[in-house]
Amino acid sequence: MALPRDIPCESIMESLADGVFTVDTDFTITFFNRAAGAIAGLAPDKALGRKCWEVFHSSLCDGGCALGHCIAKDTTLQNQSIFIVRPDGTKVPVSISAAPLRDGSGRIVGGVETFRDISDISRLRKELEGVCTLEDIVTKNKTLARSLELLPRIAESGSTVLLLGESGTGKELFARAIHTLSPAAQGPFIAVNCGAIPGELLESELFGHKRGAFTDAKTDRKGRFALAQNGTLFLDEVGELPLALQVKLLRVLQEHTFEPLGSDASSTTNARIVAATNRDLETMAETGAFRRDLFYRLSVARIALPPLRERPEDIPLLTATFIERQNLLTQKAVTGLSDNAMRLLVRHSFPGNVRELQNILEYAFILCPAGRITPEHLPDYLLPKSRSPETPPAMPTTMRAAKYQAAKAALARHDGKTMAACRELDVTKDTLRRILAIGPGE
Repeated sequence: MALPRDIPCESIMESLADGVFTVDTDFTITFFNRAAGAIAGLAPDKALGRKCWEVFHSSLCDGGCALGHCIAKDTTLQNQSIFIVRPDGTKVPVSISAAPLRDGSGRIVGGVETFRDISDISRLRKELEGVCTLEDIVTKNKTLARSLELLPRIAESGSTVLLLGESGTGKELFARAIHTLSPAAQGPFIAVNCGAIPGELLESELFGHKRGAFTDAKTDRKGRFALAQNGTLFLDEVGELPLALQVKLLRVLQEHTFEPLGSDASSTTNARIVAATNRDLETMAETGAFRRDLFYRLSVARIALPPLRERPEDIPLLTATFIERQNLLTQKAVTGLSDNAMRLLVRHSFPGNVRELQNILEYAFILCPAGRITPEHLPDYLLPKSRSPETPPAMPTTMRAAKYQAAKAALARHDGKTMAACRELDVTKDTLRRILAIGPGE
């Protein structure tokens, strides 16, 4: 049945449940329907006149633009799954279709793209694949998945939480998830590493001080407990607290009061405490190195995070997540790992846990301009070479050192040919020369 001639095309587009937008040949948005605004998370009038990549920040905006391909090749594309990023940072999986847009004479004047939100389908697919997700945490490990199931109820309770696990297992990620899911989510999240601050300064850092409390105290200063009012205070490496401060922390947990240094008046706090440690607090409590009463007060809810070597099934999953994130940060189009590269990762023991995996992939992104990450893009210590156990190669500890190592490795692979190394690294000759001249700095 034919449509009435007096219905404008834009009215039809506005009635669709799918998002629809059009661009001119410069990729400036010329039409953006209400459904597109609802999916993308912004009002249609805020999108008009802007470049499409400024609005969507999609996983194809780093050089693999589907709409650009359709316009350039005069072809169409259907049902490709990507994700877009809303202004608040939320990633939304969508299915897109695209085609060139023509004027009355058949000349290509731009492009049109439709997209639909497939969040529910994506969520169902993950469930079928056995993937458990919560906030920014993903896992296939049954132990960790059980903790994720309990996390919303723990967060809602307001109870003190103790996170146990080796360095790099993601304890702060869990702490932030607890805060986000709690009634205090609108309040501040304040983190302090108890092992990174000297003991004599830690009391002032936690509780604040009054002017004149000590030699350099020239003004009043709020401590972390005051700053975390109506929110969450994350005490990382709580096992490093001196015994004298453990007594004061116990009082805060029991009475919700504390005294800033140099003050006779008590201050109150309603900050929710989430603590974390990589040490065995239970053993420390038995030996007197940590107060037993504080240990039990901190561990009202206790969550143990398994090291990555005990959940190898998560390595491919975490790798895909980090690659997706690095593509957004670096505007590259890395598609994944080769089978040999993935095999090297799965066999590795990961003493640095999830943080080490993330560092490995950040390093690989320096060497890999696009496509798949292969073994040659991975740090040398992962490669199957015979090395002296007394002198294991170290991961670069700074971006400067990583760039220098990447430049040297690229030159070695190309027998010292500068332009070949520049093409691999996607840098200019001047940039390569500058990286080598500055050196590793270590």
